[in-house]
Amino acid sequence: MIDHDASEIIAATASPELIDTPKPLPARVDLLIATSPAWTETVLADFDAFLADHAACERKASGMAISLCTHYPDKPSLVLAMSELAVEELVHYREVLKWMAQRGVQQRPDQKDRYIMALHKCMRRGTHAFLRDRLLLAGIIECRGHERFGLVAAALPAGPLKQFYRSLTQSEDRHHELFLALAQKLCPRDRATYEDQTGVSQRLSELLSAEANIIETLPLRSALH
Repeated sequence: MIDHDASEIIAATASPELIDTPKPLPARVDLLIATSPAWTETVLADFDAFLADHAACERKASGMAISLCTHYPDKPSLVLAMSELAVEELVHYREVLKWMAQRGVQQRPDQKDRYIMALHKCMRRGTHAFLRDRLLLAGIIECRGHERFGLVAAALPAGPLKQFYRSLTQSEDRHHELFLALAQKLCPRDRATYEDQTGVSQRLSELLSAEANIIETLPLRSALH
């Protein structure tokens, strides 16, 4: 479990350079489109495939957190938060592997995640803009994971697997708040010296609209995205 909550991140990432008070981000992301009930039906129809994809997602999430650590060594609050997140995601990966072993499911070759690929195309160039978009998109992805793990938990019969997905639902909720808090304090607003003039709150709205369009266009499959 990550020890930092959003308020701790905000305190830890405060910088004397950021004198102006930006328009605050919401504490939570409100997705613009809900996942179709047909997605849940698709997952339950081939749950073994979903587990294999879920394991891959947890492994990649841990790698993403490590990547942020190595790319931004000058931001200690980000490094600390991401190092803890990497460990937590790796624990989730291990737990999904245990469920797969119980069901006789093996890991499968990685497939390109069209959802993630489409979101990455939304990222803007430039040091500040790229970091801001990376954090905001990570928050959106975690929020979508929170929603979908919740749907899986609600659909599963009572038992340990249902409890596992309930716990993951709570974890994804914390993670998306963490990324929003990091974006708010590390990239609160763009200035004339930055690559573009889009404020962080406005940029979050733009990325949420893009995410909704992506969700509407992707085919249903037994996978997290």
